[in-house]
Amino acid sequence: MTTRLIALLAVAVALTACSKDAGEGEAKAEAVVGARTAIVTTQPFTESIGAIGTVAGRAGHMATLTAPASARITSVQVSVGQHVTTGTTLIVFDPSTFAPAAAAADAALTSAQRAYERTQRLVNEGISPRKDLDQASADLAKARADAAVARRQEQLSVLRSPIAGVVTSVNATIGATADPTTRLVEIADPSALDLFFNVTPAQAAEIRRGAKIQLSAGQSSDGEPLGVATVVDVGGTVDSATRSVVVRAQAPTTRRPLRIGETVFGQVGVATRPNAVVIPSEALVPEGEEFKVFVVDAGGIAHARPVKVGGRSDKLVEITEGLKAGERIVTYGAYGVDDSVKVAPLGGTPAVAK
Repeated sequence: MTTRLIALLAVAVALTACSKDAGEGEAKAEAVVGARTAIVTTQPFTESIGAIGTVAGRAGHMATLTAPASARITSVQVSVGQHVTTGTTLIVFDPSTFAPAAAAADAALTSAQRAYERTQRLVNEGISPRKDLDQASADLAKARADAAVARRQEQLSVLRSPIAGVVTSVNATIGATADPTTRLVEIADPSALDLFFNVTPAQAAEIRRGAKIQLSAGQSSDGEPLGVATVVDVGGTVDSATRSVVVRAQAPTTRRPLRIGETVFGQVGVATRPNAVVIPSEALVPEGEEFKVFVVDAGGIAHARPVKVGGRSDKLVEITEGLKAGERIVTYGAYGVDDSVKVAPLGGTPAVAK
């Protein structure tokens, strides 16, 4: 009796376990997740490198102005962002600093000129030796140079713009004393600009002079489209602080004028493959150091599949292993999908973006 009872209990437990497993399988198969899907296609693919850049004035088209000598500032007549023309008054210094020096230099020049003429007359008459005339000539030359410097400094008591452009920096306060080591005003020509992008050394190795850069305003490709720039130089050194390499580009024409100091985002094309397997980047799900996608079968069930990633662009990813054209994958919503769940279409099934 006892043996029979034990056998019946064992059968009951086994049936319960089977029933539980079947229920869990049915529940799992019945799980439904809303997501968007797309058909994998092959298409021409341009691998690109994205980088944030800054607009700056071009070397040779900028002016940095300082005081001609230590002097007190009496007037500041420009501000940052102001457009100026050649000759525009920027800063006025106290003229009393320069006028006495110019007057003294002019007096010294007059004295040296008279001394030279007197010595020349004495030498011609044979009274003084030739060496006295040589010394008088040297003194006269020095006096002329000193007078020219003094007159130039007096002229610079009013600091004027040497170029037409935009004021990018002003470091002057009325009443303060400025010296020649202090940068008071900086001006840049807005028609001659460079764009500077920071990339990693590995990325720099892939970028070539002449490469085209798609520009957007701000710090991502979602910003306002600005046009196309061209790489003119790739830095040969790595910045010790940022561990990055500077890429310099120029954009002669853009959809709107760029402004010095503006932040831009650039997509640099580095390689093009005519027949690549391409998917939207949102379909890619990280798994440790690798990646996977969810492939949807004919019954609408999603299956996780590891893939190898090749190049990238702003919104697309090249797949080198794991997918083939014609397969359907989960795109938007892939992060919320588990293996073997049923996928319900969410807002249609858009094609792979191009």
